[in-house]
Amino acid sequence: MRVPRPALLRTVALSTAVVLGAAMVSAATANAAASGQIRLDGVGYAHDETKIGYLMAPASSEGARFTVLDAAGRTVLAGKAGASLGGWNAGYTAVHPLDFSALKRPGSYRVTVSGPVQAASATFQIGTAKQLFGPVADKTFDFYAAQRDGADVVPGRLGRKPSHLSDAKATVYDTPNFRPDNQLAEPLKPTGQTVDLEGGWVDAGDFVKFTSNTAYTLGELLLVQREGNRDRTLSSEIDFGLKWLDKAWDEKSKTFYVQVGIGVGSPDLGILGDHDVWRLPETDDALQVKPGDEKYFIKHRPVFRAAAPGEKISPNLAGRAAAAFALAAQVESGRDWRKARYYLEQAASVFAQAKTTDVGQLTTAFPHSYYPESSWTDDLEYGATQLALAGHALGDRRAGDWATQATRWAKAYLASGDQDTLNLYNTSALGHADLVKVLRGRWVRDAQVTEAQLIGDLKRQLDKGVARAATSPFRTAVDITAFDVATRSFGYAATVELYRSVTRDRGYDAFGSQQRNFALGANSWGLSLVIGVGPRFPYCPHHQAANLSGSTTGGEKILVGGVVNGPNAAEKFASLGDLPGGGVACSHPLAAFDGQGSRFVDDVRAWPSSEPAIDYTATGTLALGLTALR
Repeated sequence: MRVPRPALLRTVALSTAVVLGAAMVSAATANAAASGQIRLDGVGYAHDETKIGYLMAPASSEGARFTVLDAAGRTVLAGKAGASLGGWNAGYTAVHPLDFSALKRPGSYRVTVSGPVQAASATFQIGTAKQLFGPVADKTFDFYAAQRDGADVVPGRLGRKPSHLSDAKATVYDTPNFRPDNQLAEPLKPTGQTVDLEGGWVDAGDFVKFTSNTAYTLGELLLVQREGNRDRTLSSEIDFGLKWLDKAWDEKSKTFYVQVGIGVGSPDLGILGDHDVWRLPETDDALQVKPGDEKYFIKHRPVFRAAAPGEKISPNLAGRAAAAFALAAQVESGRDWRKARYYLEQAASVFAQAKTTDVGQLTTAFPHSYYPESSWTDDLEYGATQLALAGHALGDRRAGDWATQATRWAKAYLASGDQDTLNLYNTSALGHADLVKVLRGRWVRDAQVTEAQLIGDLKRQLDKGVARAATSPFRTAVDITAFDVATRSFGYAATVELYRSVTRDRGYDAFGSQQRNFALGANSWGLSLVIGVGPRFPYCPHHQAANLSGSTTGGEKILVGGVVNGPNAAEKFASLGDLPGGGVACSHPLAAFDGQGSRFVDDVRAWPSSEPAIDYTATGTLALGLTALR
């Protein structure tokens, strides 16, 4: 969940002209003129999976005839639209399923509907899961490269340049205090320390860096790598992210640095925060500022700690950081023993620093409302499980103890009543699936949970999604009027793959593919929520570097691979505010397809729907990567 940016959007009034990406205009106009719309997974369908498309119709059209045509225009399959799954909006009062699961031959196809309602789909593919989703997973790796900060950037499509080099000698400040409106309540207080936190990934469309989000992202990328993806870009980005996480955890002083930069400042205090200025990141280095200047913290970005040196740290941070380091140790155990041992010790030391009594409000970001996580026993289960696996792979005597701890934290999580599913705020699915594997190794002493309990909780999470999906016209399990729609959709798809890997049960496969389908275009807007993937995707992301590098024109300068938030509650877009000073206007209207209290606004100002982030993308990487590696 991203906090609103009222200060960012207050400066220059938006021109009344609406700027459209030329490639999107023709598609949107053609769709608006059709009497019906067909929505499909924009990438395609694996040959052996359930294949459902959707007909959006202005009136009930049950029984309408549809045909599937191959690349030569020949009919290869025919069928009838099923009963309406519900209405969407006043223009599309019925959404009918089109089941073409019988189509299994690899190739390019499109679906047409004839009769009283006429519609035609974009071209889609049938192939193996590896052929279709491996390349899409690989595209997401490019997004992490685009998010690089520091000296070691990848120019890429956006022409990125080194940025925020001052982070190499950043001043550490005490925990900041905020007013209820998230403005700084008082000046920042330096501790007298400096630290090197140059590098790392910026979080989203802005330039703040968060350790919690980086650790979550690294864990999912490392899982994909551990399971068999050997892509060089993936490997390079993992190494880059680990280098920064290693800086963020100072093992010698037992200090965990959790944030570089501050999102909002305070007009009353004469301080500008990161969200108050729209610019290319490299321009920050050219600023000539002195203490007290309003842009001082734009160039000389503050660093904040989870706790004072040597003090216990928030358990969510300790658990997910330990998991990332321990997964790196597992990957390296088969190729670089020395590096593997180093990562294991980093994992062990940060895990041992977790605060597990009188926890109180978790530390995630400053202010906490940026990322309001409340769950932490899942992170400790996840971290201890990965430590156990790494220790076992490296012959470490502590492996059994870590495994026992993992079962203890799993028991605590199961008793917590937490009903969340895989996303930035809940890692239980990642812990459960691997802890089942640990238990099957039969080297755990005094296990406090069973395989059946862990699998049962994975099943509970999936059953929750199945029940909700049954009420949705597009069979999505996610609340489309809330934040994090895309990442939660991919979270369900990933959980299906994790569940299948430990049970061999394919009973949830159709549900999992439906959640992926929704995120890749089988939604009312017909948009893939992964930039650069599928025939249609967001062209106007709320992303400063993309906006100012020419992404508004389409073409090659797009933020390929970034997963955006997705649709959100209509009231979140009641007022988009002014175009940020220096921003380039970009908007692609999709209002005809909004419905059920939800909107997707493809506009550079519309951060609640169009902003991409590393954690959103990581869950997409995991879902697509595991699907491709079946």
